Amino acid sequence: MAELTGKKILGMDQTEMNIFMRRYGIGFVMILMIIILSIASPAFRTRDNVLSVLLQVSINGILSMGMVFVMVAGGIDISIGSMLALTSSVAGMVLLQTSNIPLTILISIGATAIAGLMNGFFVARFKLFPFVVTLATQLVFRGMGYFVTGGYARSIEVPEFKIIGTGRLFNGIPYPIIIFLVVVAIAFIILHHTKLGRYVYAVGGNLNAATAAGVNVFRTQVATYVICGICCGIAGIIMTSRINASQPNSGIGYETDAIAACVIGGTSFAGGVGTIGGTVIGIIIIGLIYNGMNLLGISSYWQTIMKGLLIIAAVLLDMLLHRKR
Repeated sequence: MAELTGKKILGMDQTEMNIFMRRYGIGFVMILMIIILSIASPAFRTRDNVLSVLLQVSINGILSMGMVFVMVAGGIDISIGSMLALTSSVAGMVLLQTSNIPLTILISIGATAIAGLMNGFFVARFKLFPFVVTLATQLVFRGMGYFVTGGYARSIEVPEFKIIGTGRLFNGIPYPIIIFLVVVAIAFIILHHTKLGRYVYAVGGNLNAATAAGVNVFRTQVATYVICGICCGIAGIIMTSRINASQPNSGIGYETDAIAACVIGGTSFAGGVGTIGGTVIGIIIIGLIYNGMNLLGISSYWQTIMKGLLIIAAVLLDMLLHRKR
């Protein structure tokens, strides 16, 4: 009996426990944070504050939905901040010329989808390191944003466009939160319930095995970057609408939160591992760090430090769980 107890915890052996912790451990961390913040600050429990947290993470959350596809496939994209700036620049230009909101959304998201296609093509066709490719295109896309706007921020004179980022459904839930949840649902279906999703896991898990199994690696890798680009376009439209201006210098540092959300949520830098649910929890944890420290009056410098330490802890945990397999 003692031997059995030593080998099993809550009826699970070591391997099952590792899998359980990998899937659900970060969820327990989020719940613990919510309990602690609820006790420490009664203001945290209010409906307005909950909506504030979700609104705060909506843009980075949409970016994270695109990033998780890229990382599960074994890549990374650090150009997403520049794609946000490109979206903002293109949206401002199209609105200035046409005042047509649907056309603006279509062209802006199309621009970042093409940008994602460019990233994916160089990574998949020439087998270049994703970090190097997206580091270079980060400069290209931001430069394109400056070119489109002439390097100047411009206010947007279409009042209806502002509703996308500031409007509320039935005077309650902000539209960015609704858009975020819709993107999460679509991303969940694609990654976990489609052939493309299975191919993404196969390519990230073992590239050679995926090739031998007949997976079109080129198309799969390109598709992940295009999806990431589309998510950047959606997030960029929301951001531009919220600030009601076309900003070619916006989006700086946004890639950090997107990557952090994926890693905290259990996505491996090695590829082949990651979930939409875990990524959602990861971005909410980042939002809780910001919101909780603001409510408790803790300096913003500590927020950045805590986020960095959390990323290191998540990477170490990922390495530990892989070693025990």
